[in-house]
Amino acid sequence: MEAYCVKCKAKREMKNPQQVTMKTGRPATSGTCPVCGTKMFRIGGGAK
Repeated sequence: MEAYCVKCKAKREMKNPQQVTMKTGRPATSGTCPVCGTKMFRIGGGAK
């Protein structure tokens, strides 16, 4: 899944994406940037 890396300032394919649920109950995906290792986060359902 693609997400925006704040440190690289570019969209990148997320490494080790995991489905998580936010406090509000909305689904989200969390992972790391393959280039710099920064944590990435994308709100919404996973890839279909």
